[in-house]
Amino acid sequence: MIGNLVADQGSIHTNGSLQHSNGNAQERLDELRCLLGKSDGDLLKIVGIGAGAWGSVFAALLQDAYGPFREKVQIRIWRRPGRAVDRSTAEHLFEVINSREDVLRRLIRRCAYLKYVEARLGDRTLYADEILRDGFCLNMIETPLCPMKVVTNLQEAVWDADIVVNGLPSTETREVFEEISRYWKERISVPIIISLAKGIEASLDPVPRIITPTLMISSATGVPIENILYLGGPNIASEIYNKEYGNARICGAEKWRKPLANFLRQPHFIVWDNSDLVTHEVMGGLKNVYAIGAGMVAALTNESATSKSVYFAHCTSEMIFITHLLTEQPEKLAGPLLADTYVTLLKGRNAWYGQMLAKGELSPDMGDSIKGKGMIQGVSAIGAFYELLSQPSLSVLHPKENKPVAPAELCPILKRLYKILIKRELNPRDILQALRDETMNDPRERIEIGQSHAFYRPSLLGQP
Repeated sequence: MIGNLVADQGSIHTNGSLQHSNGNAQERLDELRCLLGKSDGDLLKIVGIGAGAWGSVFAALLQDAYGPFREKVQIRIWRRPGRAVDRSTAEHLFEVINSREDVLRRLIRRCAYLKYVEARLGDRTLYADEILRDGFCLNMIETPLCPMKVVTNLQEAVWDADIVVNGLPSTETREVFEEISRYWKERISVPIIISLAKGIEASLDPVPRIITPTLMISSATGVPIENILYLGGPNIASEIYNKEYGNARICGAEKWRKPLANFLRQPHFIVWDNSDLVTHEVMGGLKNVYAIGAGMVAALTNESATSKSVYFAHCTSEMIFITHLLTEQPEKLAGPLLADTYVTLLKGRNAWYGQMLAKGELSPDMGDSIKGKGMIQGVSAIGAFYELLSQPSLSVLHPKENKPVAPAELCPILKRLYKILIKRELNPRDILQALRDETMNDPRERIEIGQSHAFYRPSLLGQP
């Protein structure tokens, strides 16, 4: 069956190179097992929590790489049960299956094809956890994955897991990990947690500060931050699974980030490591904010390259300005932040959401959880960043008026997005006014303000 799965996924390796790849994978697996103190016969247990696009792809990448070593590692994914696949999605799924001979043959061999025929005819209801077992993510129907081992009972999924991968939206992370903490009360060993979530919350009391998913997890579970890592990068989930070249950084304590970077690295997916956990995590949330505006501008200007470049100049200047508030050495983040921003503007769900809003096909009243796309993380991040940067205690000197103002006042795009999506006072079309305002400063000036003043506020990221 393992050989069949490799063939089904269209591997381009010859038998010799595939064996070589498996040999390298076994070495990486053995190294991690040794570091975790695993003896022969003791499975390394990895579970993904949440089955959105990136969470599902991440688990599938691990399954593809390490699934053959069943006596050494167990890879599973948890998602909530009961989510029905509607008729139109079932019909589209059927089309995808029949367009891929490898997938069609796989389902026939697994005796699973008939249920997709019945679902297309309306004679059967499929469920999201059911199709995930066959390799289909509800938020990414057009990209078949490998078959997954799916668990719908959260306690069963996590109680003895060695590595837990957080694939939940940031808006759900705290609640789910508070539940998980109840199942870990009698644990002897401390698990390793890798968070993929890109989003933030703002806490205003007693001092304004950002709360990231890794901090939420540590607070909810009591797992020390040394055992919690963040992985992010300029990645589109479906493209990574289809072996488009990509890279990412895993950030956190050196003890775990270096061996995990080695464990996660694949020929088409290079993983680097970095010590700056929270700042990279915050930047992963920040780019989603401006991606929504980019989608709006693209739709409203009929994909005008000129207008999109003007927007890019202004939004990146705001991001650089905010970065100078958040970190003492912002230049270290410039490359990763711009790369992640670029790919999100090109093809991310947040940019798509902005386009749909501008076209009138979606409205803010419909919420930020969208069928077929999942959670649009940029919406909550807009609210968090604006509310945080509106605090008078963070005031900076206005370059023209020579008086203290809240940092948000120097971020007109962020301010307008807040009024469109959170306060709902403006129409999406008003995003263009942020670009056409004759009183707006050259974006270069905003960058110079950030670079020439002592703006760094360590308290924003919980630093002393």
